[in-house]
Amino acid sequence: MNGLLVLLLLILIAALPVFLVYLWFRISRFPLSLPWFLFFLLSGAAALFIALLLQRLFPASPPANSPLASVIFNVFCQIALTEELGRLLMLLLFFKILNLIGKGFPPSPKPPGLPGAINAAGPVPDISSNNAALWGAIAGLIAGLGFALIENASYGAANMGVTLLRSFTAAPLHGACGARVGAAAAICRDRPLPALARFLSAVAIHGMYNFMILIPGIPIVFAIFAALSALGSSVLFIHGALREAKG
Repeated sequence: MNGLLVLLLLILIAALPVFLVYLWFRISRFPLSLPWFLFFLLSGAAALFIALLLQRLFPASPPANSPLASVIFNVFCQIALTEELGRLLMLLLFFKILNLIGKGFPPSPKPPGLPGAINAAGPVPDISSNNAALWGAIAGLIAGLGFALIENASYGAANMGVTLLRSFTAAPLHGACGARVGAAAAICRDRPLPALARFLSAVAIHGMYNFMILIPGIPIVFAIFAALSALGSSVLFIHGALREAKG
């Protein structure tokens, strides 16, 4: 099969979580329109370029001169920390702009019993409300999927074998980490310590995933399990928060 077709197929596989998440919102009647869903997706893709800039500014080597220290520094600091920080900065900017222009979160019909959702002609919700973590997690989840799509394409151009693995794991990983970072961005002003904990948990999950991929001898199934279980916990948080909001 043509290499370009293989790459497109792998990217399509990586995009499946995007379609599944959007379908989930449609089935659950969550008030998020397609244009806003796509905007969240694009904001995640833009975060990749912020992360690349941060990686260029980051130190090239760890203080300690040892192979293990170099690997740990690379996966947790140069990759995980910079990518999650890029995602955090993009989401903070996104929330700030929405508040400044008075748009808040996407205007959509409000289903019965869902506080914080927006009626098309109703008041703009406050990002510091009780639903801030929920909205932030949703925005971050979608942004993480957008981040993964662009990253998969760049990996595919360099190493098809790596892309094959990442096609099944990168989207769940970035979606899971994005949900945590999005919630952190949404609550950082009112609850800085929980926000910091969520951000650091995203860095830790991301770093462990990278570590398990790079270290020889660790079965790849562990990396797959880490990515899927992290995504599962994020989905359960969002699902539980939605059920609680609906009353």
